Amino acid sequence: MALSDPVSLEPLDAPLGALLDLARAAGADAADAIGLYGRASSITVRGGELEDIDNSEGYDIGLRVIVGRRQACVSSSDLSHGSIHRLAERAVAMAKLAPEDPYCGLVPDDRLSARRDAQGLELFDSSEPDPAALQRRALEIEAAALSVPGVRQAEGASASLAWSAVRLRTSAGFDGGYSASRHGLSVSALAERDGAMERDYDHDGTRWFEDLRDPQTIGRNAGERAVARLGATSMASGALPVLFDRRVSASLVSALIGAIGGSAVARGVSFLKDDRGERLFPSGIDIVEDPLRPRGLSSRPFDGEGVATGPFDIIRGGRLNDWLLNTSAARQLGMKTNGHGARGLSGPPGISTSNVALMPGELSQDALIAKAGHGLLVREMFGPSLNPNTGDYSVGVSGFAIENGARAQPVSEVTIAGNLRDVFASLVPGSDLKHEYDTNAPSLLVEGLTIAGR
Repeated sequence: MALSDPVSLEPLDAPLGALLDLARAAGADAADAIGLYGRASSITVRGGELEDIDNSEGYDIGLRVIVGRRQACVSSSDLSHGSIHRLAERAVAMAKLAPEDPYCGLVPDDRLSARRDAQGLELFDSSEPDPAALQRRALEIEAAALSVPGVRQAEGASASLAWSAVRLRTSAGFDGGYSASRHGLSVSALAERDGAMERDYDHDGTRWFEDLRDPQTIGRNAGERAVARLGATSMASGALPVLFDRRVSASLVSALIGAIGGSAVARGVSFLKDDRGERLFPSGIDIVEDPLRPRGLSSRPFDGEGVATGPFDIIRGGRLNDWLLNTSAARQLGMKTNGHGARGLSGPPGISTSNVALMPGELSQDALIAKAGHGLLVREMFGPSLNPNTGDYSVGVSGFAIENGARAQPVSEVTIAGNLRDVFASLVPGSDLKHEYDTNAPSLLVEGLTIAGR
């Protein structure tokens, strides 16, 4: 497979081919093999001086073998012929002892992707800042954070670069792979006033170096956010509107994704297991997935089983369109996979999504704050708890009180709780969507969550 970048898939060719051949020779009825290459560099500074340099590079391989209705998975970072031979034999021996799984197996041939690379998706940027350039950018972030009045210290000011490649081969003849890059900047700022301290952060990660926000902006944002949190107190308990800032709002979408995964539905452990085709959100809400988004942080031309990917409506007009299915879950539910398989090195395919976004509404965050009137703006979350069978949800949060339709004093040591069915049914999306993560959402206003404060 020819590539136009220096991250080559060729070193994975012989080991993966040998794994499949040796597995079949040892008695496997079918097999698939995955190879990963990773190369990463990160520079961290503190107090204007270099604190840490982290460099890593290596190859890893994983093998899944199927013997009848039994399967086993093994992995290794040793690509030598002897290691590969032992790996294949061990996998087949394990599979013969594994419990039967009537739903295991490779993807049917008619479901395999005709696309075998990521051409046109712009996932790889060959820009390679040297360590000195990474250090300069980390220093710029730290200096910008420290320039904010009230900031005492900047921690974890770092700049990073990662290159990766993945290749998937199956005994049925599928052979596909692609490379990707990721550039990153991050910093955490510590602010102090009258002996009280607060911390906040900012970061950015993009496929292409040219798409990164500038270090000064990231540093200032972290510093200003930390200073804004000084003087935080708890707030009175009650049932109030809660506005989830864009930094945390995607967690609600992630909870939905977990609940509509085919494996959870098939096991009957999802509170949404009977809601396919039902209305869960207001009629104006759409949640879409686009695995083929150019420069997307989780774009992929095919899923972890070799199935073609493409745009997918998760929620359309407020209704749940379909489950997220890999081959195993689809067989359990009497359906067909829809390209959501996720292949790891040492386990059977799971389920994942790519570039999910809850589509924006018309109101700015300030307009949503005004609409809330009196409530809570959540900027950070920690320790979430979700009962997957009931949808009951609680999480510790910090942020800002909303009073008289405006952002007021900072608050912390607050817990919010409710049921995700009620949360989904009352969502009002803001207009500030940005595609910054694997899963994205604009600011989201939710009516009537229970706030437990002082």
